[in-house]
Amino acid sequence: MTEETSITSLHLDVLKEVGNIGAAHAATALSDLLQKKIDMHVPSVQTVSFEEMMELAGGAEEVVVGIFLRIEGDADGSMFFILPVEQANHFIRGLIHDDTFDLYNPPVSELGLSAMQEMGNILSGSYLSALSDFTGLKLYPTVPGLSIDMFGAIISIGLIDLSYVTDQVIVINTSIFEESEEVRQSLKGNFFLLPDPQTFMKIFKALGVA
Repeated sequence: MTEETSITSLHLDVLKEVGNIGAAHAATALSDLLQKKIDMHVPSVQTVSFEEMMELAGGAEEVVVGIFLRIEGDADGSMFFILPVEQANHFIRGLIHDDTFDLYNPPVSELGLSAMQEMGNILSGSYLSALSDFTGLKLYPTVPGLSIDMFGAIISIGLIDLSYVTDQVIVINTSIFEESEEVRQSLKGNFFLLPDPQTFMKIFKALGVA
């Protein structure tokens, strides 16, 4: 990564704060959608290399559920939300009230896929809304795409334009807690934020930490 786009711990602290505000908004929306109490928080934000990013997802050949969108407006980039298949199954079953739904067992219902896409809409929209509020930048998500595939195949969409410029990805670790009378369950997913190289510093300058 060039000096112009180097990311410091201060940058990551600010992104973590933004992430937790976005997570709080997302938790409220998911609670309404699922009709049960959902808590979310962002325990950490880090920068990793592409190789380390693959390891975080269990390796390039690990089959995951990926939600991908482009960020447009004043700052361009790509965003991925990655969930293990079993965790995605759990959430979709709760959304569509169908305990037999299984992403491992195609063909899967359109209703289930739509539910997963709606969850991606809520999560990514909440985070981008918080980032937009903090920076004053106009940031618009495209309609999220949904894919169940090997992580390496999903993430390659966002790397095509970036890999020759930078070797760094911002990882926003996301914990989702679902509370019921019986148990408090925890799900963990990762947001991978890949701002286009020229927009790294535009975002941080707007946050006041460039």
